[in-house]
Amino acid sequence: METNISTLQSDTSIAKKKKSFKKKFNDSKYLLLLIAPCFVYYILFHYLPMWGILISFKDFSPFKGFFASPWVGLKHYRAFLTNPNSWRLIRNTFLLSLYSLLWGFPAPILFALVLNEVRNLRFKKVVQTVSYMPHFISTVVVVGMINMFLSPSTGIVNVFLESLGFEKVNFMLDPKYFRSIYVISGIWQSMGWNAIIYIAALSNIDQQLYEAAAIDGANKFKRIIHITIPCIAPTIIITFLLRTGSLLSVGFEKAFLMQTPATYSTSDVLSTYVYRQGLISGNFSYASAVGMFNSVVNLAFLILSNFLARQFSEISLW
Repeated sequence: METNISTLQSDTSIAKKKKSFKKKFNDSKYLLLLIAPCFVYYILFHYLPMWGILISFKDFSPFKGFFASPWVGLKHYRAFLTNPNSWRLIRNTFLLSLYSLLWGFPAPILFALVLNEVRNLRFKKVVQTVSYMPHFISTVVVVGMINMFLSPSTGIVNVFLESLGFEKVNFMLDPKYFRSIYVISGIWQSMGWNAIIYIAALSNIDQQLYEAAAIDGANKFKRIIHITIPCIAPTIIITFLLRTGSLLSVGFEKAFLMQTPATYSTSDVLSTYVYRQGLISGNFSYASAVGMFNSVVNLAFLILSNFLARQFSEISLW
């Protein structure tokens, strides 16, 4: 008798869960339909191709095929780590990402804070719109603009330097200028767009907090330090964690278009090296091993950053 009652209760519970799931599905079907293309995109272009990492453990040959190519284990990983150029590639990639993080990460935050203090709504909208525009310019066009502005003969920068009595400089062929040009142009291109999330977070702050602080005698700077920044701190930490998770992922297009053989000492990064080894030289397995190494290091950075964020604050990705 007790067994029958227990079975009946179990069946009733399952039926309720099915009914509840069906109701939730019907209520959310249009939202699920809206997000379905995103799921399809990630499955087709991010998850299904993951089996390709096995190439890094094989001597892959297009003529032999994936399954007939011999298994070589960690041969290509050892070859990369013992390569005399590997340290240069890792150093260049890390420094470009680090400088972009140190200078590029605070820029949209400061821009959003300044823009939040503007009371002229028309001027504020114009500045926001103008700041977004560089984000939509193609990387090829941006690099073309950089080459025009820094041209040693007709570039506006060299014309200005010459008018001050300085000698013209060929910035694009001098390795010591590559990182500065890369970081500064990146800030110009992405600052306005990246500030959107911080502007949205600032708009959600309760204005009564500012009014109470003003009554207590706090000036604008103190209100920013003690109210604004703490209120948007969760957004700052989350975006920072996401940035540290790609610390060794320098964008291929811009680095490739800006670099020349004369600037390889500072401009040659892992992504451009993978391109030369994989698509130009045909060393598919070796290039896959370098790319896999890059991804594993990025994952390690993300886990470490998340752990530190969880230790020193209550905010983390997981």
